[in-house]
Amino acid sequence: MPAAKTETNSARATSIEDIRAFSDTIIASLEDDKAEDLTVIDLTEKSSLADIMIIASGRSARHVSSIATHLAQKVKDKTGESPKLEGLPNADWVLIDLGDVIVHLFRPEVRAFYNLEKIWAGDSGHRPSDV
Repeated sequence: MPAAKTETNSARATSIEDIRAFSDTIIASLEDDKAEDLTVIDLTEKSSLADIMIIASGRSARHVSSIATHLAQKVKDKTGESPKLEGLPNADWVLIDLGDVIVHLFRPEVRAFYNLEKIWAGDSGHRPSDV
């Protein structure tokens, strides 16, 4: 894997170390907002869409929406750019595209139905505390 990314988008990280540090900031924000069942999946060998996928649950649509809007604001404060959010009106499943990191926020029953962890990680996904 190359040591550095050559992206023109300034919000994207430039090295895997920067990406991991950025994902740690995201995880801290999710934990501060009481997101549940955080899972981190390394996509570096699986996809060119992103390097890290973070999956978490909120207790309700309102909780998912709150987590997503707080995370988007923290990212905007840090990078100066607003992240792309999809699914916010219903907040059953909210996707936050942060460039090298993709965050999926679900209500628990929606997360169980789609089971992204199994699709993307098999048994290789881990909880942030496992790192």
